[in-house]
Amino acid sequence: MIAVFGHRGARGLLPENTLAGMALAARLQLTGVEFDIGMTADGIAVVHHDARPNPDIARNSAGIYAGGDAPLIRDLTFQQLATYDVGQLRTGSAYAARFPAQVPVPGARVPALAELLTSCASLETLIEIKTYPDHPATTQPPEQLVEAVVRALRQAGGMAKAMICAFDWRVLEEVAKLEPALRRCCLTEPQTVRRSHLWFGKTNLEAFGGSVPRAVAASGAVAWSAFHESLDEAQIDEARRLGLAVLAWTVNEPADIHRMISLGVDGIISDRPDLVKEVLAGCGIGMTPARER
Repeated sequence: MIAVFGHRGARGLLPENTLAGMALAARLQLTGVEFDIGMTADGIAVVHHDARPNPDIARNSAGIYAGGDAPLIRDLTFQQLATYDVGQLRTGSAYAARFPAQVPVPGARVPALAELLTSCASLETLIEIKTYPDHPATTQPPEQLVEAVVRALRQAGGMAKAMICAFDWRVLEEVAKLEPALRRCCLTEPQTVRRSHLWFGKTNLEAFGGSVPRAVAASGAVAWSAFHESLDEAQIDEARRLGLAVLAWTVNEPADIHRMISLGVDGIISDRPDLVKEVLAGCGIGMTPARER
């Protein structure tokens, strides 16, 4: 069986990181959803990928898409952030060209994490906390974001179904301090591996002979989520020997889905989870159900 997670909800079908996208993932009966976390100036954990309102999806109250000079989310209150409509892609953008099947949901807002957890209680949640060690001033520090996320999970009773993910492994170190039983997942892409001194927190990649799976296991994480094109059979075999689950992101094309199946990944994160389900069914492979509470 293979776990199937909707990326940012199911952004190939509905606007990313919105309640509508999460509701669709629940209707598709996926294993779970993946989404991103930032925090507002008044300390509310919110579900949005970028440090600023995304100029390809966020329109202000005048209907004008945000520009590159939009304020940082960390500098906006939740009420101010709620004035942005994130339910429709900007016509003519590269983003819109990538996802022609996405159905707009005018009026969609950036949700608070607490609200989203309530809306997708049946699903596992891969919660990516966004921090940038190369641009640290663009978000609050890792410990503040982790505290806000853990607080929301505790209030929602969502601990058992949650896994905290991060490219910045300092985030995972803070999770281990605050809530050791909360599952952790190391995210990687080629650029962060090349700059592991910046992204891997206290974990020294060189000490493990350059082996990313060994570094992940040493960090205390239970899972490794890597860009799908960077994965190969040897790495997955090593990760499995170390007891790690391997999740591949973001896998949207049938040929890539088939490759991940052949490599034996434990989970697939996709903008088109409906397509992943279709390919799995065609191969006679079941989908891993969500954990019970």
